Amino acid sequence: MKYAAALLLSLLPLLAHAVQTGETLTPWTLLDQYDQPYSLGSDARILLVTRDMDGAKLVKAALADQPKGYLEARNAVFVADIQRMPALISKLFAIPAMRDYSYRVLLDREGQVAARYAGEEGKVLWLSLDKGVLVGQKTYSAADDLKAALEQASH
Repeated sequence: MKYAAALLLSLLPLLAHAVQTGETLTPWTLLDQYDQPYSLGSDARILLVTRDMDGAKLVKAALADQPKGYLEARNAVFVADIQRMPALISKLFAIPAMRDYSYRVLLDREGQVAARYAGEEGKVLWLSLDKGVLVGQKTYSAADDLKAALEQASH
């Protein structure tokens, strides 16, 4: 019985209701790589979500030459789902390395936030928001395409 309960709990994120165009996103708060909290608010226009290291590498490549504040200037927020990363690896290596990035990474350590949005592994989910309401979404699998889209995002 214990195993059945564990299996059911592990499948809950898969059963989560994917947010639909026209819906208001439920607010959440996550800590970034500096342990500073960020709460999703009505000012966010772009929400980038990655589910794994491959997706996060796409964001890193797209932002490689951009100055500090590039995402903030576009009212863009980046959420990285790191729940599957071993805690020791994240604490000793991954998160300290992220502190050298020129952009803020909101760390979804329990996978509670990323699970709200239907995205694919190895890709970047782009949610377009207007005052907290989902108005569109795209998926990027190439850093150059993501970079071009961010450059076109008005700031």
